[in-house]
Amino acid sequence: MSLRAGKTRTFTVSFPAELADQVERLAARESRTTSELFREAFRCYRAERLRDSMGNQLAQARQKVPGQFTPDDVIRLIAEDRAQRAANPKTSN
Repeated sequence: MSLRAGKTRTFTVSFPAELADQVERLAARESRTTSELFREAFRCYRAERLRDSMGNQLAQARQKVPGQFTPDDVIRLIAEDRAQRAANPKTSN
């Protein structure tokens, strides 16, 4: 994701001195600005939250769906559907 001129916003954040020193050392070690480091940190945080959310939604869906399909079931059902469509080409959509 690129940042275009005029399309950025500035945020002010406060850190304890020890943590701020760690941020500055890490940014220098990686030849990055602190802004780049914080953007990356936020992207990682957001991705982790999305993974958690998707995992929770998946868990809820699994509780609502009785008799889940296994990967073998999916392969078998696809094969059955394809065989049925091949046997009845006029009725398949």
